[in-house]
Amino acid sequence: MLKNIIENDDFKNLSQRHIKDIIQYIIDTNTEFSVVANIESTSFNPDLPNDIKSNLNKFSLFTLAGYTFTTVRIEDDFLYFEAGFGKDNFGSVLKIPLYSILQIIIDENIIYINLTATVDKFNNNLEKNSFNVFKNNPKNKKFN
Repeated sequence: MLKNIIENDDFKNLSQRHIKDIIQYIIDTNTEFSVVANIESTSFNPDLPNDIKSNLNKFSLFTLAGYTFTTVRIEDDFLYFEAGFGKDNFGSVLKIPLYSILQIIIDENIIYINLTATVDKFNNNLEKNSFNVFKNNPKNKKFN
């Protein structure tokens, strides 16, 4: 039963709206915070060097404090911020889909948990999924 709920697109959208409202409230109150995000759907601009990216966990903690907090913004259904990585503080702007944020944390206290961040179908490459749907149509078997 739980699987049917957390894998439902309507529930994902509900969670995403809730996350957006919570983070916007936190930003508006000028409160520094952290997020744990599923990096499978996160983009980095510029992309992180392989030696740094390979050391990130699937669910990575990002602390939005100091300079990083001043760069935080929500646009559409994404959280953006700039962060430094590695010993040389390699700078990159992260673009995280709100639905892939697993936890929101303030002062080491988890204030929100989002189970949809663990759902692979939401975090995999959408283009790849669209092609699989296309291939599953019996009329398109010749493209396999």
